Amino acid sequence: MNSYICIAITAVIPLLCAGYAKLSRKGYDNHSPREFLAKTEGKGRRADYAQQNSYEAFPPFAVGVLAAHQMGVPVDTINMLATTFLGMRLIYCVCYIQNWHIMRSIVWFIGFGITIALYFIGL
Repeated sequence: MNSYICIAITAVIPLLCAGYAKLSRKGYDNHSPREFLAKTEGKGRRADYAQQNSYEAFPPFAVGVLAAHQMGVPVDTINMLATTFLGMRLIYCVCYIQNWHIMRSIVWFIGFGITIALYFIGL
């Protein structure tokens, strides 16, 4: 998949997690969404945490993709890394929501490693 498309899809992942969190219990309050989510428990609460982590992971990944392109890394290599990162982020969110903490940590480390690789692969 094209690395720029991966950036766009990765930017949407937090919104999907937020939607899941908001739909996880009745009575969503759009006037105070953060207070509502703070009171959410179980899978909804973990979906909110996955949302927050996805927002944190996005900027370094997106900049890493752009940096790799700027350094002249072969496009196929960047596309492969970006697609793998996207897959890891989706799996990460599922693991977080399902409370599969060990798998979640493994997947997070793989994604983080890919992000770091994007910065150094062109040196």
